[in-house]
Amino acid sequence: MEDTLSALRSLMLSHSPPLDALVVPSEDYHQSEYVSARDKRREFVSGFTGSAGLALITKNEALLWTDGRYFLQAEQELSAQWKLMRIGEDPAVDIWMADNLPKEASIGVDPWCISIDTAQRWERAFAEKQQKLVQTTKNLVDEVWTNRPLAEINAVIVHPLKFAGRSVADKLKDLRKKLAQEQARGIIFTALDEVAWLYNIRGSDVAYCPVVHAFAIVTSNSAFIYVDKRKVSVEVQAHLLENGIEIREYTAVSSDVTLLATDELDTISTAKVETEARKITSKTDKIVNGQHQAEGNSNDLIWADPGSCCYALYAKLNLDTVLLQQSPLALAKALKNSVELDGLKKAHVRDGAAVVQYLVWLDEKMQDIYGASGYFLEKDSVKKEKHLQSLKLTEVTVSDHLEGFRASKEHFRGLSFPTISSVGSNAAIIHYSPKDEACAELDPDKIYLFDSGAQYLDGTTDITRTVHFGKPSTHEKACYTAVLKGHIALGNARFPNGTNGHALDILARIPLWKDGLDYRHGTGHGIGSYLNVHEGPHLISFRPQARNVPLQSSMTVTDEPGYYEDGKFGIRLENVLIVKEADTKFNFGDKGYLSFEHITWAPYQTKLIDLNLLSPNEIDWLNSYHSTCRDILAPYMNEVENAWLKKATEPVGA
Repeated sequence: MEDTLSALRSLMLSHSPPLDALVVPSEDYHQSEYVSARDKRREFVSGFTGSAGLALITKNEALLWTDGRYFLQAEQELSAQWKLMRIGEDPAVDIWMADNLPKEASIGVDPWCISIDTAQRWERAFAEKQQKLVQTTKNLVDEVWTNRPLAEINAVIVHPLKFAGRSVADKLKDLRKKLAQEQARGIIFTALDEVAWLYNIRGSDVAYCPVVHAFAIVTSNSAFIYVDKRKVSVEVQAHLLENGIEIREYTAVSSDVTLLATDELDTISTAKVETEARKITSKTDKIVNGQHQAEGNSNDLIWADPGSCCYALYAKLNLDTVLLQQSPLALAKALKNSVELDGLKKAHVRDGAAVVQYLVWLDEKMQDIYGASGYFLEKDSVKKEKHLQSLKLTEVTVSDHLEGFRASKEHFRGLSFPTISSVGSNAAIIHYSPKDEACAELDPDKIYLFDSGAQYLDGTTDITRTVHFGKPSTHEKACYTAVLKGHIALGNARFPNGTNGHALDILARIPLWKDGLDYRHGTGHGIGSYLNVHEGPHLISFRPQARNVPLQSSMTVTDEPGYYEDGKFGIRLENVLIVKEADTKFNFGDKGYLSFEHITWAPYQTKLIDLNLLSPNEIDWLNSYHSTCRDILAPYMNEVENAWLKKATEPVGA
């Protein structure tokens, strides 16, 4: 690490102009949350493996910013050369740079790895001391990363209409209407899930996310995809061409954005208009555009999403005619169609079956190997003979078994994120990811938390359960019950149309706040339809951006409150919900009301619940959920598993 920092500082010094600081973001050229191995530049320079963070290297300091999910992990992974900066507690990176770097300092960044929003915010912060953001022509980290992984050539696949639910022609038609409404003649897409969703394609360029490294440009008359052509089969080529999409090399996006800015891009298009749907789309667009032209609008704007479009492409546009506005695909993708909703529900049933099968297996193993009292009984464990130690279970070996249960299910394509399989104090590390060589052994006397999900062709899943195979303490039960109460309160919420996730976040925290407890992460995120496990634009969170987008019917969102005691244990419960219209007695203000539908199915461990802390309504909800769980999952279970599930979902309370 010392050598890496020295090598980077040497490059910073020889750069023209010399750099006072170098920013190394987590993101790739598409501002992705999860990136491919060769794009993990921040991890390479800092040693910190979390999915979110930013490294800053100055002439004599190295700092890493990350959020509350990763404070403990970063403390463990960063060497003494690095200083941890806690987002929300320490000054933000732009404020720190403005305050701590000298007047007229040059701060280097690869403009492909930073969004328009971020770059502009930093430039505003730098203005007072005439500091400047310098766009490096090469990524300096790549210059010193001698064994950087090679780019993989992974095949693009067509996502069939029976899973996508809407044709590419339909999506392009709607998109072009939006362009006309905003008086834009073209739009740039850099977010990988948006390109995949729009063109009904998927891939495997990023672990856990079925996306393709690609850009897209859509104009009033043309559509382009920028992708390594070696990934495109004859079948995929036919799919794209019949939808009027021209295939261009990945690197051509740079010069094509320049052509887009001067309105010359359409003239190079050789795509053939082959399908009837495309012809209809074209006619519609001409009418829409004709109306706008008749009104004297020139439709000269180029649309770029400031949150996802990289600064490098923005810099090539005529800045007077850029429409900086959230991508119209963000909301369109979040509002699931009926086929996607049906697929998500089915995927979650199969996924719930895998989770229950895992719990049955794990319960038996914990009793056999460790003498645990098990999932149902509350007794101290009986220590087993030493010879059984060769069978020991670790956080990694058990999570591999969970993946095995999922892999046996129809349409399985892989995990949706690295499984968080965590025992005792590791469960307090919110985004803990166990490593083979340094993970904990399971312990019947400690809490075990697993947060996991899968990619199926018909949907993406994400579920968290927390269990104890021994005798939980009164305090652990009280904390678990407070988390469960918040989880139930949010899941049962009814709220008027127009309500955002910032307003709802408090519902999951009130039972914890009552005891002076809380958690440092958001409460819910959208989830993709065989796409990214974290999907916007909406979220349920205390963070200000949760105010930006109201929840709407047919959105998906997670419900995942938690509580974590550093060095001791962690608790989280997570289900995926679908937002739906609520049937209310009244309709104040004629707004219409919304509620949630749970689509995740796996029992909550009643042994960890202090029933005295639950209200009669909460007990009724729990019993009802468990009853549905049993009915839905029974067909997927063998006799032993069904007997276990029946016991796990027995009614509680009076």
